[in-house]
Amino acid sequence: MKITIFGSGYVGLVTGACLADAGNDVMCVDIDAGKIERLNNGQVPIYEPGLEKLIATNREAGRISFTTDIDAGVSH
Repeated sequence: MKITIFGSGYVGLVTGACLADAGNDVMCVDIDAGKIERLNNGQVPIYEPGLEKLIATNREAGRISFTTDIDAGVSH
């Protein structure tokens, strides 16, 4: 299933990572370009135990992506 999450803060990022780990195709959209750039470079901007590994695993598997492009998120 394709799922778009608008907002990549504590709730959105953790939810997106968990949904991706369950096998869904997740796109996280945020207006903070710096945060999206960090996420795309493998840096997790918040601390939650196990989150960094969960995101890395699902990024490598192609199940989670990050963008500032609202139109891409809606199309997803």
